[in-house]
Amino acid sequence: MTIFRTIRISAAQYPLSQFSTLGAYRDKLADWVSRAAADKADLVVFPEYGAMEYAAAAGEAAAGDLAASLEAVAAAWPEMEAAHAEFARMYRLHILAASGPTRRADGHFVNRARLFVPSGKCGVQDKMIMTPFEHDWGIVAGDRLRVFETDLGRIGIAICYDSEFPLLVRAQAEAGADLILIPSCTEFVSGYHRVRTAALARALENGCVTVQSPTIGEARWSPAVDVNAGAAGIFAPSERGLSDTGVIAEGRLDEPGFVTASVDLARLIHVRTNGEMRNSRDWPRQPGAVPLGASVDVVDLR
Repeated sequence: MTIFRTIRISAAQYPLSQFSTLGAYRDKLADWVSRAAADKADLVVFPEYGAMEYAAAAGEAAAGDLAASLEAVAAAWPEMEAAHAEFARMYRLHILAASGPTRRADGHFVNRARLFVPSGKCGVQDKMIMTPFEHDWGIVAGDRLRVFETDLGRIGIAICYDSEFPLLVRAQAEAGADLILIPSCTEFVSGYHRVRTAALARALENGCVTVQSPTIGEARWSPAVDVNAGAAGIFAPSERGLSDTGVIAEGRLDEPGFVTASVDLARLIHVRTNGEMRNSRDWPRQPGAVPLGASVDVVDLR
């Protein structure tokens, strides 16, 4: 049984680097995770398509070719998964690794996020709805929506565009998710604000906390993630005693580093059931609303 408590969350505003080896990426990851650990984080969140960094290790020609860069990132996952699992164990952290292309058994690429817990276990969530550029890349949609039972509570992952579709996150909330992690990668400030607006709305509708982590800055060596804009944020329902504005913490646009805040999950649960408004409870009163939580797989990572 999960005992709800105050947890500390660090969401990365993550600039993409061009290194020549995967070992150099591992060193960068070690630095970022150690900084979050020093700030007493329980959960560290990295962005969508941050894993495109791995392509540079395959050489300039591969990194500069879209198809080759997808292949290079997919090939790097075993080594980088091992690094994330090691750091999760070392620092006793939950880490949402930066998502990236992963080849399925059927040969298609998905955009996969991986959640590592202190035991070293890993749960995965594939992006469910593709953007126009992902269709152009040949990335295909995931086929299962999940929530993850952890020592921090139940966690759902809505990768970037997925967060803009209320029924996806609603299904995760009905399956018990108190935290929805939203790794994002947007080229324009307008795209960042779409995801930010979605994060605020999903928090309000479902009485949950949402966490946005974006890629930022330029990576001109990559045709996939050459320009990035955004800011990290930790959001909640706008309720007295939780957050008057719905914003628990938020960073400055395109400024590298972490946005870190503590979240009282017990208070969150109280607000959801006894708050000024009870949007999550009243959701079924909408015309056409049907139960969705049974369509979600619950994965135990404890």
